[in-house]
Amino acid sequence: MRKKRGTRFYLLTLGCPKNLVDSEGMEELLTHQGYRATQDPRQAEVLIVNTCGFLEAARAESIGALRQLAADKRPGQTLVAAGCMAQRFGAELVREVPGLDGLIGTRSWPDIVSFLQKLRANRRGPLFHLPEAGEVPVETVALKRTSPGPRASAYLKIGEGCSAPCAFCTIPSFKGPGRSRPKALILREAQALVAQGVREIILIAQDTTAYGRDRGEQDGLPTLIEDVLRAVPELRWLRLMYAYPGHVSQRLIEVMAAHPQVCHYLDLPLQHGHPDTLRRMRRPHNLERLLRWIESFRAAMPDAALRTTFIVGYPGETEAEFQGLLDFMQTVQFDRVGVFTFSREPGTPAYHLPHQVPEEVKQERYRRAMELQQKISLTRNQAQVGRRLEVLVDGAGDGVSIARSYRDAPEVDGFVVIEQELPVGEMVPVLVTGAMAYDLVAVPADPTPERL
Repeated sequence: MRKKRGTRFYLLTLGCPKNLVDSEGMEELLTHQGYRATQDPRQAEVLIVNTCGFLEAARAESIGALRQLAADKRPGQTLVAAGCMAQRFGAELVREVPGLDGLIGTRSWPDIVSFLQKLRANRRGPLFHLPEAGEVPVETVALKRTSPGPRASAYLKIGEGCSAPCAFCTIPSFKGPGRSRPKALILREAQALVAQGVREIILIAQDTTAYGRDRGEQDGLPTLIEDVLRAVPELRWLRLMYAYPGHVSQRLIEVMAAHPQVCHYLDLPLQHGHPDTLRRMRRPHNLERLLRWIESFRAAMPDAALRTTFIVGYPGETEAEFQGLLDFMQTVQFDRVGVFTFSREPGTPAYHLPHQVPEEVKQERYRRAMELQQKISLTRNQAQVGRRLEVLVDGAGDGVSIARSYRDAPEVDGFVVIEQELPVGEMVPVLVTGAMAYDLVAVPADPTPERL
């Protein structure tokens, strides 16, 4: 069936950067077929929400957005739920959101064009395109990754799904086991991004360090990094996110240290700092081994920034275990830490664990962990005063610029506030003149920064 050309679509993305990459893919496929993007849902014939279903708060946000669009939907508009929540909840989501016309899952978004054609020709009830998690292979088409307007930073997804056995996580239930994207597609997308002027590429997956393991490679990420840098030697920054502590290796350290384009930065989600809690989480719990690896990482890259995330209030977490986490934080001195209270997710082993921690205890432990990390972050930032850094300018106005250094990933870390308006998207040298708990203050410097 031929579709009406010029159909307008509105696409709202919720959740993590991996969802953002999928949305970019849907947008490109739709645009290539003659659809036109609009930022105004009132002007669109097709409304798409790329949902997040990981935690209760994310689900509430997704349902709220869908309900609002459904309430405002005019005759002739089509409302689609895509992504994690659509895949995980299916028909239950249709009951939650009257007026929803279709659901397309996490691994079936490459079929968005044909799905919309069927959907807009069908008015007999909601349509579902929700294959089983292992039924649909990871996408096998290299996207050109075009987007409206220039951008200096972009995410590049290298895998989908997760094979880790974490007791608290729902991702494997609706995204399936970890699968690596073909390397040739990753390299072509990297080349397309750099050709558009992207200065920073951020490699993402549920576990980037699992890259290649589904194909029998035990340490494929370091090789992928080298191949990406050979494919785009002009790339300024390559950043790594979501490294699983059980998969990091000495070779990863060597490759990161050997190539100046690789940011001396690693996001290593540990989830806790006490071995007993980690065992109940079904996470790597050999802290001595982990500490040795961190010591090697920092020895190879003394200026490295290390980010992690922790869950407090996990079932059975005693005061002694929580204190163990605080002691671990004090020992390692992470540059960046995200702290979350445990979310009891149906369908996970942790849901049924005894000794669930009261909400008020979770909140009190969250506060204590954040207060400790703020002091550590301030000390780590104060050590940057006097340094010359290369920064990527994200925004400017009112006489100042907001930028990021290699120590700052988009959306989750701090900023470098520069006391001058500079061109957005440019990489410039600055001199750090002040420090706060999360951000740095700087002024423009002569072009001789440490990390040019």
